This record gives sequence, C-alpha cells and structure tokens, in this order.
Amino acid sequence: MTSTPEPEDIAAPYWRGAAEGVLVLQRCGNCGVVRHYPRAICSACQSELVEPQQADGRGTVHSWTVTHHAFDPRLADDLPYTLVTVDMREGVRVLGRLDGDTAPAIDLPVRISFAPGLDGTPVPHFEVETS
Repeated sequence: MTSTPEPEDIAAPYWRGAAEGVLVLQRCGNCGVVRHYPRAICSACQSELVEPQQADGRGTVHSWTVTHHAFDPRLADDLPYTLVTVDMREGVRVLGRLDGDTAPAIDLPVRISFAPGLDGTPVPHFEVETS
C-alpha cells in the first residue's frame, strides 16, 4: 500500500502526481519559469502565481553517488545503490535512485518513475531510457 503525505496546498499537485507515477513540476503563472521542488514563490520574479505542469519524465544524468552505508537498517540489503542527479528536459534537476544494472554516466538518458519508500511515500526512481 502506497502512502501519500497530507501536503500543504503548494505541494499537493506534486504528491498527487507522484502517487500516480508522474512528476508534476511548478510553472510560474507570471513569468513561466519552471521549478522543482514545490515552492510558494518564484525565484525569478517573486510571483506567488503557480501552475502545475506534468513533466515529460525524461532527462539525463548530471551526477551520481554510490551509497555503501545504510542510513536506515531497512536499506542494508539494497547496498550498494546509486543516487543520481538528473537534468530533466524541463530545465530542473531531480534526485532519485538509479534502478537496474547499468553503470551511471554523465548524459546517460533516463526516465523517472516513483516507487514506495520505507514508509510507503512515493519517491523518485530512474530507469535507463532505451528508446
């Protein structure tokens, strides 16, 4: 069973999208700048106008780290695992876990999905994009 946090209004579209397996970003209703993570104010123009935008879901690896220490004992069997920072097509960066056996590389094409975290909350995962 997947659990979704009871978000404040500003983050509600993100969490609804995550529960459905899609990334929902914010677009400034004033200047059009796309942002992620959810915030109340646009960093470009300080507008409070915000519109949800479903992301394409594709991006490329910007950076990564391989985790060898389980910060929660429930993750010990998953070690080692790779966390990637991904440049999404919409111009934002998203952090998530890289699934599969492909070695990470800069500019590796990936696609986002969401999987239940330790408490059931949907968290970003990335798979190598094959097409």
